[in-house]
Amino acid sequence: MEMHQVRYFLGVARTLNFTRAAEECNVSQPSLTRAIKQLEGEFGGDLFRRERPQAILTELGERMLPLLNQCYESALSARELALSIKKGEVAALGLALSHTFDINLLLPHLNELRGRFDRLDCRLLRGTGPEVLGYLKNGDAELAIGSDLGEGWDRLDAWPLFSEGFVLLVNSRHRLAGQPSVDLQDLRQERLLLRTYCEQAEQCAALLREHGLDVEHCYQITSEGDLLSMLGSDLGVAFVPRSASGAGDLVHVPVNGFDLSRSVYLYGVAGRQRSTVAATMMKMVRAANWSRYADAA
Repeated sequence: MEMHQVRYFLGVARTLNFTRAAEECNVSQPSLTRAIKQLEGEFGGDLFRRERPQAILTELGERMLPLLNQCYESALSARELALSIKKGEVAALGLALSHTFDINLLLPHLNELRGRFDRLDCRLLRGTGPEVLGYLKNGDAELAIGSDLGEGWDRLDAWPLFSEGFVLLVNSRHRLAGQPSVDLQDLRQERLLLRTYCEQAEQCAALLREHGLDVEHCYQITSEGDLLSMLGSDLGVAFVPRSASGAGDLVHVPVNGFDLSRSVYLYGVAGRQRSTVAATMMKMVRAANWSRYADAA
């Protein structure tokens, strides 16, 4: 099915006359008739009854009309969007973020980006390390932010932003809240919430085992939203990166002897042409002062 066939069909459906439709479509009537015949061949039935001088939609034609009209309008919208992007009138950015990267760290840059581009279409994708890498490989995202993405890829560009340790996140009503620091032994009786989507989940579990904490019977959490809800209800405690915001009634508590850290990177694909908005975002993020999130801050 070709778009010109759909356009000719819609013209005849609107005018109910092959001659007038050909004039409106700026095509000869034989060409229009031939295109309609080809379309009918694909659909396996007549779309019009030829009752000169009129053309009446058949039942098949009536059923196809709204679908083909939507198809044609979508094609026009796609073409207009493509032209706008080519002319620089619309800026589109695909950005992948690790589940463990706090979006609040990026909001000032997104606001600045919106100020620079009047029409900005931004698609934010979330995923585990391997999923974020997949978004980059498939072209769903031009840039990504996260920690370790898992398997190596020779086309992956990585620019370090900051390195940080992990802290305990607890409800403000929890017995450990407000302590200047706690020891790992203080957590033996606590219900641990293990973030399975974290890039350092296995390292975290191994470290806790080394200190005799029971991670086999902890709660395994698969989303940041569930984690925050459970912490908000004081159903356990969790280890999170220091940059994770203590939203609402949640507070950070340093843990002595918990030597787990991570590095956060901005990722891109080497050799792949970047859009103007992606190049701008990359410069902004790389030039930003991330020291307040680093352990040295």
